[in-house]
Amino acid sequence: MSDREVVALATRTAAAFRAGSRGSARAGYSVYVILLHNPARRLQWGLYVGQTARDPDWRFDQHKAGYKASGAVKRFGVQLLPDVTAHLNPMERWESIELEEALAAAFRAAGIGWVEGGH
Repeated sequence: MSDREVVALATRTAAAFRAGSRGSARAGYSVYVILLHNPARRLQWGLYVGQTARDPDWRFDQHKAGYKASGAVKRFGVQLLPDVTAHLNPMERWESIELEEALAAAFRAAGIGWVEGGH
């Protein structure tokens, strides 16, 4: 699967999700998706799913700098995919935790063979 195919499939899959706490008074958390690329893998393109109380752009920069980083993102993170989750953010913490896990599972079920995070 190419990078464009992975991004398109992720976007379609995430579109089925809704965040009931989006925009509430305690909505200060976000879920985010990062495109991964490792040319040494059979499945070269993948996704990382995370949740944060920070701005997702800033969190991506932290991963790349090695601060509280996912090893996969630090080594293979190509770019943040804000359009995949824009319709969900911001939300309350409890929901960001649930959606992080649910999105990762949905991406796997949709056929994206390399999915990191989601815990």
